Amino acid sequence: MQKTKPEGRIEPYQHAAAGWGALKQVAINLVREKVSGGNYKTLLKQNQPDGFDCPGCAWPDREHASTFEFCENGVKAVAAEATSKRVRPDFFAAHTVAELLTQSDYELEQHGRLTDPVVYDSASDKYLPIAWDDAFALIARHLKALPDPNQATFYVSGRTGNEAAFLLQLFVRMYGTNNFPDCSNMCHEPTSRGLPGTVGIGKGTVTLEDFEHADTLLIFGQNPATNHPRMLGELRDCAKRGATIVSINPLRERGLERFTSPSHPMEMLTNSSTSISSMFVQPKLSGDFALIKAVAKRLVERDDAALAAGEASLLDREFIATHTTGYEAFEQDLRAQDWDQLLAESGVPRDQIEALAEVYIRGQKVICTWGMGLTQHKGAVATIQMLSNLMMMRGNIGRLGAGLCPVRGHSNVQGDRTMGIEEKPAKAFLDRMQKVFDFEPPRAHGYDTVESIQAMLDGKIKVFFGMGGNFAMATPDTPLTFDALRACDLTVQVATKLNRSHLVHGKDALILPTLGRTEIDLQQGVPQGVTVEDSMSMVHLSYGMNTPASDNLLSETAITARMAHATLGSGKVDWLAYAADYASIRDSIEKVFDDFHDFNARVAKPGGFHLRVASREREWRTASGKAQFLLRAVDTDTPIHRARAKYGERLMTLMTARSHDQYNTTIYGMDDRYRGVFGLRRVVFINKEDLQMLGLRNGQWVDMVSVWDDDVERRADRFLLVEYDIPRGCLGSYFPETNGLIPLHSTADGAGTPTSKSIPVLLQLSDYQSSAE
Repeated sequence: MQKTKPEGRIEPYQHAAAGWGALKQVAINLVREKVSGGNYKTLLKQNQPDGFDCPGCAWPDREHASTFEFCENGVKAVAAEATSKRVRPDFFAAHTVAELLTQSDYELEQHGRLTDPVVYDSASDKYLPIAWDDAFALIARHLKALPDPNQATFYVSGRTGNEAAFLLQLFVRMYGTNNFPDCSNMCHEPTSRGLPGTVGIGKGTVTLEDFEHADTLLIFGQNPATNHPRMLGELRDCAKRGATIVSINPLRERGLERFTSPSHPMEMLTNSSTSISSMFVQPKLSGDFALIKAVAKRLVERDDAALAAGEASLLDREFIATHTTGYEAFEQDLRAQDWDQLLAESGVPRDQIEALAEVYIRGQKVICTWGMGLTQHKGAVATIQMLSNLMMMRGNIGRLGAGLCPVRGHSNVQGDRTMGIEEKPAKAFLDRMQKVFDFEPPRAHGYDTVESIQAMLDGKIKVFFGMGGNFAMATPDTPLTFDALRACDLTVQVATKLNRSHLVHGKDALILPTLGRTEIDLQQGVPQGVTVEDSMSMVHLSYGMNTPASDNLLSETAITARMAHATLGSGKVDWLAYAADYASIRDSIEKVFDDFHDFNARVAKPGGFHLRVASREREWRTASGKAQFLLRAVDTDTPIHRARAKYGERLMTLMTARSHDQYNTTIYGMDDRYRGVFGLRRVVFINKEDLQMLGLRNGQWVDMVSVWDDDVERRADRFLLVEYDIPRGCLGSYFPETNGLIPLHSTADGAGTPTSKSIPVLLQLSDYQSSAE
């Protein structure tokens, strides 16, 4: 069957990241969103002492410095909130849910801000207006009717502020469940589960100050130019003063090659740029564990040679002896490890591994950063722990200029976890909640994201509540997730803009519109601020500056408080008093968490304050009281290994990724300019030699079929082949379009994170071809 070729083009991008191209996109987004002059001026107040905290990524700010720091993604996020476009009740009156489901994710985003709460009417297949009190009464009726509180689940997005997150977990635990699926489950959960076993806490050990002193940076599985653009400013400064930067990623990303800083006029005026990475290492997908273990093995070999020559040890033996346990067994395991296996599993030649080891050995102050390129694999927890092992070998944890740096995604994903959005809460936390609020919290572990989907499918969950995000599209196995949500008796979605999760709903359904972080939040005439915690454990206070998109919006905090009041009443907790004064919530937070002492006073200072991270100070909250070297073997019996044994070299491994014009599941535009894709999203990046081996051509259309042992056919059809610099046997494509290829239970061992970066697939020539063919 022939169809018209979609508009779009593939055109390799030859320029540095950012620069004039980024400024052009800022203008395009302001026009696209029809942002008025008064609102676009607030962009200059983003991350400023008298401004608001960026609602985008979790990269930290330098104490909200007075120098404006440009960030293209931040502009997109702010423009999306500041848009003049509106989705009012008359919009829903004009469109059935079935009609809206035919629109793309980009088209849904472009309708604008939600203005009023609406409830689904099955007779008309439309959303109808509902009063706020009636909406909360509907939620309360469903929750009270459940025979078991564990039949409800409460999803939290990383855009949710600390105050709303704390209040929500308090309400839900007083209601009686620990069902808290959240975005951490889908991204950095292997970090949160892996690091406590090695260094005692699931957070990074560095601050921005450490970047000023580091002489070496190893960047694993990240694309900062798209996902954390302000990070490039730090990398630029590091490169300018001579630090060695190594990019370790299957895709050779433009932003880690050259960067033109919009914040530095001379670079802009001269069209010059700064080289970022001096070395690129491209492991195959799921090859990071073997690569890191290979570097550790090489370090032992080089240390042997140094000692034999009468030179100083290359290991930090004082650190190992004083602060760690388990090194002897770890070293024996490295010595016994077969080199051929490491080379085969990593996909990296031995000379590159040895060169990478030399970079690490030369570094006196090394920072390792990583993103979801390390975490969304079956063996992700083991990979994070092996990276910790490597860093401990040379004492690169807990000293100035060195450390572990997981770079998280959405602005408050770490803060939500700190506030108790956690399906596996610690006993000490529950004990403190019991003492402060005088109730017995549930002790049994709740459902994470994947478990919640399965529980909905099994009829064990009847009510789904989503605080932000786009659950239907962010999660794996898309058709199954759709079935799960539709099996619920009630789905509730709190959001600023329309997305597909609002159209994949339960028998009863509510869409509750909320304030954005850029908007003024007045409670009883007093502006309220919300706090967030960034990737480096800095806590900031943020006040909105824009007039709300509608007079009928409620903040996330107010929505939570009124839902709790309607469901539980206010006999034990005065929920409405909390909603009237967010400072009172912070007063309660400091009673639960010792690190938040004097919360209101400390956060009122520009830049906020840093939460103490014990491992940064070489305090190890592990069972042994020391940092722990952990033995981890190379896994050669994974679903990918089994599929390759069956299908041979035709079996490809797919990774999903963001395009440059999206943030999480939010599609701002149809371009991915750094990868040379314009006007298209259904593309798949492939190595030139794999094209030849498969008998395919660059520019052909293919279907992808995932390979799994449950005999369920999972397909993603009509994708354009794009020849790209990616390792043999590996493919890259965008999510959420390819999320349906990820089996629901293909998750990281010990973390439950979907394996979005390691999906075994087969390619088939598609019936869909361009009109030119």
